[in-house]
Amino acid sequence: MINRETIDKIMDTARIEEVVGDFVHLKKRGTSLIGNCPFHGEKTPSFHVSVTKGIYKCFGCGKGGDSVRFIMDHEKYNYPEALKFLANKYNIEVEETELTPQDTEAQNAKESLYIVSQFAAAFFVKQLWETDEGRGIGLSYFKERGFREDILKKFEVGYSPDVWDAMTQNAINSGHKLEFLEQTGLSIKNDNGKIYDRFRGRVMFPIHNFTGRVIGFGGRTLKTDKNVPKYVNSPESEIYHKSNVLYGLFHAKKAIRDLDNCYLAEGYADVLSVHQAGIENVVASSGTSLTVEQIKLIGRFTQNVTILFDGDAAGIKASLRGLDMILEEGLNVKIVSFPDGHDPDSYMHHVGAGAFKTYLENNRKDFILYKANVLLKDAGDDPIKRAGIIRDIVESIAKIPDQIKASVFIRECSSLLEIEEKILLSELNKMRSAKSKKSFESNQRASTSNNNPYLSGSTDPLGPPDDLWDDNAGLAEQNAVNEDEPQEQEILRLMLAYGNIMVSWDQNENLYIGSFILQNLSDVVFKRSLHDKIIKHYWDKAEKGYLPTEKDFIQNPDREISELAITLSTSKYQLSENWLKKHLIYVKDETMDLKKTILGGIYHLKKNKIELIKKGILSELKSEKDPTAQEDLMVRYSNIKRVEKIIADFLGINILE
Repeated sequence: MINRETIDKIMDTARIEEVVGDFVHLKKRGTSLIGNCPFHGEKTPSFHVSVTKGIYKCFGCGKGGDSVRFIMDHEKYNYPEALKFLANKYNIEVEETELTPQDTEAQNAKESLYIVSQFAAAFFVKQLWETDEGRGIGLSYFKERGFREDILKKFEVGYSPDVWDAMTQNAINSGHKLEFLEQTGLSIKNDNGKIYDRFRGRVMFPIHNFTGRVIGFGGRTLKTDKNVPKYVNSPESEIYHKSNVLYGLFHAKKAIRDLDNCYLAEGYADVLSVHQAGIENVVASSGTSLTVEQIKLIGRFTQNVTILFDGDAAGIKASLRGLDMILEEGLNVKIVSFPDGHDPDSYMHHVGAGAFKTYLENNRKDFILYKANVLLKDAGDDPIKRAGIIRDIVESIAKIPDQIKASVFIRECSSLLEIEEKILLSELNKMRSAKSKKSFESNQRASTSNNNPYLSGSTDPLGPPDDLWDDNAGLAEQNAVNEDEPQEQEILRLMLAYGNIMVSWDQNENLYIGSFILQNLSDVVFKRSLHDKIIKHYWDKAEKGYLPTEKDFIQNPDREISELAITLSTSKYQLSENWLKKHLIYVKDETMDLKKTILGGIYHLKKNKIELIKKGILSELKSEKDPTAQEDLMVRYSNIKRVEKIIADFLGINILE
């Protein structure tokens, strides 16, 4: 296990904006940084990073945490793996105590897949550069195609010998287990139990994940036999999910973020060639059709995509399929088409790096212009075909979630196709209405099915059980919990934010706000169990002479506590600086009068509790027959009313009863 001192050093060194910034394109907004959440699909940023507090919070899906939690959630690492990742990022030496065999086994299972993948990548690289077969076949192939050595080394390109089990035997002899070689797809066992290499006799393109670790491979054959597939790719594994991976993203992410544009190509060689032309903001769909997950990956770094697909008919069709998917995700799309017979790889080597860069700059077209030109060529003068193509183009515009952007494209389309704008708008609205209706009906069916068990599989003809209607006590208790929840959370927020501040109020000098809150809530029971757990934790620490900080709760090993602490410590709303800068209006915040803020929180919570006590006394009075007991209840009610009046006066509330 990693010792406490090392953990503290990692936590103190890791900068949340740097850690998250490696995976998400962040923009400054007020005192926070914002971006599109990497954990759920969204088109409007709701993912906030607080540099001062060292935490992130998504107000869309609710995920939040510190640097370690981000790496755990994003990379699917356990706690020690995430710490090691950050230690490696910041060059911190990790000191560990001895692990139990069970801990070692749990940690090593997934890690072994990474290790054998990296071993294979190094093996293929060595074969390419240091063996006669590799240099004579693999390296010769790349050099004949015009690739420079620095580009080949940058992408760790390699060669797999044309031998049945060369890599497998080498890995086993080096101490790697066959089960992990099989799980990654590097080795295959046939029906007869014979083991052989998946990628034999191919030049190899290792596929890296976000953080640069090898997770899979693409292998290209150099044989002319038509029965041999041109490309073979790694199968799905625990570490490789091809629909979630973009080839070259590890090398491209900084350039994409800096240049605010991503070139999207089709193949491995395209990425290498575009890099060789000095353009690093390029990725490829990793040997698979473009997926929504891949588009969302790009959306983390930029909202601008330029598609680079082959100039042949198949490439054009592929670009049109991907185009609508990208538009639907709210990204801006331009397209560069190459002369027939060329793809980005062949065209770069045909014209050279300088001319290639110039070609890209001068030939970017808006998707409407591109789609119209491509499709109208096929239609000729046939009016029916032209009408169908126009409808097809409007369908693409209808996928754009931003209505202002869509209206601009409708205007362009009207001018380009010489059709009245109002006709196109009418068609656009029809399509959107149909889509909304379909989505609404689908959601209604799902909602009805989920919320009514008698429509989703129950066969009881008598309907719900009687006790569903009779549990009024339980319902009342739940309502009480729900009513108190905002006030309970507000108290917790104030404790986390200001508990360690020392104040002097009235007769109390050198008093910590956290202690003041605890003293004034000694007679209050928190209804929600999580809130009660936090208060008790605070009490326990305070009694030992230590007031917990906001950071203590954010980094609490109890995930429920840490997530609530993050939620209470962040807000998606920020007061605009323009109130003062532009309008000269000074807006006070709660820190200007902390006593009023703290007492307000305490009194609002107590006001709710008093309401419940009053209801309880009145309920007892209705059923109580004994005059003496009734008198006691009336005295209690009178005392509660006096307390209520004090609280109401402070809060500026009028009591009508």
